[in-house]
Amino acid sequence: MSSSQRQNRRHFLRTASAATAVGYFVGASGSLRGQDSPNERPVFATIGLRNQGWTITDKSTKFADFAAFADVDATVLEENLSKLEKKTGKRADGYKDYRKVLERDDIDAVMIATPDHWHTKISVEAMLAGKDVYCEKPLTLTIDEGKLIEKIVKQTGRVFQVGTMQRTENDQRFLQAIALIRAGRIGDIRKVTCGINGATGSPVIPAIKVPDGLDWDMWLGPAPKVPYRALPEMRTGYGGGVPLYTNCHYAWRNWYEYSGGQMNDWGAHHVDIATWALGASETGPNKITPVSYSLPVDYENGYPTVSDQYNSPTKFEIHANMPGDIPLIITSEGDNGILFEGTKGRFFVNRGKIVGKPVEDLENDPLPEDAIEKVYGGPVSENHTANFIAGMNSRTQPISDVWTHNRMLETCHLANIAIRLGRELKWDPAKREIIGDDEANAFLGRESRKGYEIDM
Repeated sequence: MSSSQRQNRRHFLRTASAATAVGYFVGASGSLRGQDSPNERPVFATIGLRNQGWTITDKSTKFADFAAFADVDATVLEENLSKLEKKTGKRADGYKDYRKVLERDDIDAVMIATPDHWHTKISVEAMLAGKDVYCEKPLTLTIDEGKLIEKIVKQTGRVFQVGTMQRTENDQRFLQAIALIRAGRIGDIRKVTCGINGATGSPVIPAIKVPDGLDWDMWLGPAPKVPYRALPEMRTGYGGGVPLYTNCHYAWRNWYEYSGGQMNDWGAHHVDIATWALGASETGPNKITPVSYSLPVDYENGYPTVSDQYNSPTKFEIHANMPGDIPLIITSEGDNGILFEGTKGRFFVNRGKIVGKPVEDLENDPLPEDAIEKVYGGPVSENHTANFIAGMNSRTQPISDVWTHNRMLETCHLANIAIRLGRELKWDPAKREIIGDDEANAFLGRESRKGYEIDM
């Protein structure tokens, strides 16, 4: 492809109308740029490289070329630049500051896998810079951030995939679950239970010297300025090689300042599928009840009273009242996965299995051949990135669009607010505000730290 042809292609990608881009695309039919013609491969960059950042990069190299990486930890950045070079034979450019990536005209899309508190700022600025976006889940730290992202997607016409890959991957088990429900195999749904595991608290974590190579101020970014904290014990297994107890690498998920704990981490996966199955992706709940919960530290007026221990919930049972007065239960107890119960039966699904009599009955009474494709909106993509690139090609939104993601994530955000304040919340899904509770509504947004406001 000549430089002029490539320039014309990029011009098309960046000037597609917003009206087209906010339409839905959920299939991946047709060839993908990146498979049939190497010269047509889109150019990507990844921002945030530890763990999931490399995971989504690794499975995307089949379809795209990576020109740049950005990470505020120099060690993490170099390790992943080397991994990419070993895998592809090409070395990307490395940056500490993600804004250097957004300045480049040769990059079509960015993949964002930073801690959650950075997602909205980078996503918005990337779209305004003319990039399509693949952003890890949960997409936002607050409900108001979700509204802002929706506004910018519509304004810019960018294609935006959220990394809730259960909609595409995991051997299509979750798609099969929805197909079973749509086929009436459990009758009318009476209850859905999402098991998302509990968490543990932490000892007191002391403030210590920031590790070499880590820009701690930039890691904090929009969050409040606090000391770096860690204990000597190291994490093992997935996400290993970093302190087990810290307010940074991996363990940031246990702090409300940077995440939403298990409620947003695993909830963003299973509550997503449950909401989709219930047909509630345009409405969400009207009431959130914290039946039981346990916080690892004391709270006052919705805020932790100490700053040196994990502060997100360790145990919980939340009831969300969904359309038709169907209870959606989010619990830290039991097996990780989703239990669907209806008037004619029930079944359970997670990433490793789908079990129950309605599933067993498929041997003698299979679903129609196109049942899963009807759920997905077309042939199921090879993986979540393939679906994203198909959306880039057609300038339509992929399977995990920002609107349905934000609607289901509102349930998780509201659950966290209800736990923090210790009371039931009534939610207006049309106005997207909490009814009659000014204190609770104050948690729908947050202030960014000075110097890290969103650049609009």
